[in-house]
Amino acid sequence: MNFFDAIRICIVKYVDFTGRAARPEYWYFVLFVILGQILLNLLYRPAAIAFDLLVLLPHLAVGVRRLHDIDRSGWWLLIGLIPIVGWIVLIIWFCQRGTEGPNRFGDQPAFVPPA
Repeated sequence: MNFFDAIRICIVKYVDFTGRAARPEYWYFVLFVILGQILLNLLYRPAAIAFDLLVLLPHLAVGVRRLHDIDRSGWWLLIGLIPIVGWIVLIIWFCQRGTEGPNRFGDQPAFVPPA
């Protein structure tokens, strides 16, 4: 999976909180959001705010699907509301390898990174 595939998948699955998302899908979308925020903040602040609102739901959805890939409920995303500690826990979980084969949230994502 490459950068543009990940963005396309996340936009197509705009509010799809079901299924699983591989690490590259999640991290490429995060990179896209960060780069978009930086660029638009430099160019025109109101456009950056609109961009933030447009990518909010896909960002939440891909985060939930990423947690599903490591066999955790999407409700664990709320741990990010705890400053610093919650963020660290989520980053560690988002960096973990997904469960092999099907889990309670569905089959493995289409892209499986080499071991």
